[in-house]
Amino acid sequence: MNAFPDAPFGPADRLDLDAVPLAVIRHNGIRIADLSDAFDAGYSAIALTFAGDVLTPAGPALAIYHGDPMDVFDLELGYPVVSPPENPIPTASGSVIIGSALPSGPAVATTVLGSYEELGAGWAGLVERAGAQGLRTGSVWIEVYVSDPSTTPAELRTDLILPLA
Repeated sequence: MNAFPDAPFGPADRLDLDAVPLAVIRHNGIRIADLSDAFDAGYSAIALTFAGDVLTPAGPALAIYHGDPMDVFDLELGYPVVSPPENPIPTASGSVIIGSALPSGPAVATTVLGSYEELGAGWAGLVERAGAQGLRTGSVWIEVYVSDPSTTPAELRTDLILPLA
């Protein structure tokens, strides 16, 4: 099972992640309160590079949280791409798009159907189910925004992926 399946994940599906190439904007040392501004500016900037044929998307938008998302953490916002940028790409908003990759290796995943407000409960459930299976998770949290965010909240699909330690 890959990180971008057509069908939703179950309650705690095991998978092996491939190091899929990404184009991301990285934010270091941010908090949950900073997410709205980071998301709005970041995805808009990357979308403009797609429109300019600088990058070619190869999957849905995603966010990768490095560290404790309830405290200070680093964040990568971006998309899987056919090939990552070899050099940083400055954007009109002042951010810089860089090449990155999904972490490779074993992971556990679930899907949240509905509002983004349900993501906290989705993460808590996934961590609990992973622990009940004796799995140790690391400090990387991946959200894949399968549905277009302009979709009505009841129709949103977000896949949550926890690489294993």
